[in-house]
Amino acid sequence: MNPADLAYLRTPAAIRERAEKMLKYVEDGRSAWFALDGNGLEAAVQATLAVTHRRFANPAAIPFHSRWRHFEAGRRDRWRALSERLAGLPAQEVARRRIDLAVVSVLLDAGAGAAWSYREPGTGETFARSEGLGVASLHMFANGAFSRDPKGDPLRVDAERLAALTPLDIAMGFQVKAHNPLTGLEGRAELLRKLGGVGLARPGALFDLVAQPEVKAEAILAAVLDKLSPIWPSPLGDVWPHPAVGLVPFHKLSQWLSYSLVEPLQGAGLTVVELDRLTGLPEYRNGGLLVDAGALRPKQRALLEKSFLPGDEPIVEWRALTVALLDRIADHVRGHLGLDAERLPLVKVLEAGTWFAGRALAAERRPGGGPPITVASDGTVF
Repeated sequence: MNPADLAYLRTPAAIRERAEKMLKYVEDGRSAWFALDGNGLEAAVQATLAVTHRRFANPAAIPFHSRWRHFEAGRRDRWRALSERLAGLPAQEVARRRIDLAVVSVLLDAGAGAAWSYREPGTGETFARSEGLGVASLHMFANGAFSRDPKGDPLRVDAERLAALTPLDIAMGFQVKAHNPLTGLEGRAELLRKLGGVGLARPGALFDLVAQPEVKAEAILAAVLDKLSPIWPSPLGDVWPHPAVGLVPFHKLSQWLSYSLVEPLQGAGLTVVELDRLTGLPEYRNGGLLVDAGALRPKQRALLEKSFLPGDEPIVEWRALTVALLDRIADHVRGHLGLDAERLPLVKVLEAGTWFAGRALAAERRPGGGPPITVASDGTVF
């Protein structure tokens, strides 16, 4: 692939362009897997609004959908407690350490599987799925698991330590046992080992690559994709072929990471703008909302009965449709709430939100609250 085409596939514009092509393909009735239903899309909007009203009395108070919300699971502000140990450091260095934490935690955030959970030391509370992964990774960070000097300077992440991480290290930190299995354990460890070899002395060095008085969200994603692209199993990263649309990019984890870097940058006094240039996240909660609400109607029973790989045609379609339809849901939600995109950007609609609505519908429909369509995860997608 020539460099210009590769550069284009790394942009949010390309993600949306291919997603819209997929939407047109399905609207035209050409898909063997999905049909669209306008009533179901409105049901997804209403489910999102119901969750939004339940969670936020004041829509202006909706936070970003980022990894930092998972660090607050159980209504505990764990980062604030950790940050007290960094008192006296310059704001820029605190931001680097927050980025250290966010990067490793996001890369550990692929689907955990329904059987895994994490019992938090100290509180005794148990968390599963994304919250559990977030809390577990934060405790590993707090204990110096990613630092070259775990005793003297634990609250940082260093490349030399990452390069030596093993699946056993992750298993111990995440309390993995025979009765508490974690999906994609090997893949998670491999991602972090590769992160240790990308040429950044620490993930927090991303701060220095993007730091400007005004930072464009798309510039954050560009830096993430430029520096972290060697860690992905495929040279293209989260980009998959479709027989009718061609190569379809998503960069889900990279965009999730980009959203999660906004708050560290803001904490250092920088302004982040144009958040809506990034896209919705094509993962199983947002995609599950569309299936469970009836916006996307499976044309084959096999979709709901089999397990698929990330590159399989129906999964590429499902994820692309999720990107396109999240934009439409966001427009409808803003209309109902009387807010514009500046006051309620897409990243806040996800948090308000589509992600929680997807989880709620999944819990109603299936024991364990798993997704309606099963994807065999290797720890790098979904």
